[in-house]
Amino acid sequence: MTLTTRMLTPETWDGFAALVEANNGVWGGCWCMGFHPEGVGAGHTPEGNREAKRRHVERGTVHQMLVYDGDRCVGWCQFGSPAELPNIKNRGVYERGAQDPPDWRIGCVFTHAKDRGQGVAAAAVGAVLEEIKRAGGGVVEAYPEQTEERPPQRGAYLHTGPEELYTRYGFTRVRRIAKWRWVLRATV
Repeated sequence: MTLTTRMLTPETWDGFAALVEANNGVWGGCWCMGFHPEGVGAGHTPEGNREAKRRHVERGTVHQMLVYDGDRCVGWCQFGSPAELPNIKNRGVYERGAQDPPDWRIGCVFTHAKDRGQGVAAAAVGAVLEEIKRAGGGVVEAYPEQTEERPPQRGAYLHTGPEELYTRYGFTRVRRIAKWRWVLRATV
């Protein structure tokens, strides 16, 4: 694979949408809306999530790095400010132990099932960190799953990424927010 990255914009929407549609709307129709203020779940439909994501893209209120193999979108990494991505997993536990808020959050990471294990997620996270540097940098948080010392997990289950993906970029554990989920931080 020859991987390149591009931000999700109106011009790259079609590639993003093709990847999401090829994967059942991603996680049952989320369309990568779970971390946004609107969220997903009761009262939301895959079609509504699609249109909400499109509106974010058109308004420029989304930060998402897409990964391509040639002209084919094969994955992404979503990031943004805490206001842009307030709906993290285990938010109640997170808020009880919160100290200084980060400047940036990394939300979900997705790789097309046929392309997993080929560096797509690493390319996405690396490009996100470079984009954050260009935007002035700061403290970045991620909320990955611990994979060491636990039974193997399906790649689709690791929608915030495995911990080792972030540690290779200098992220360190801050605190646990669930049995297998950690707050990791890095400064870029």
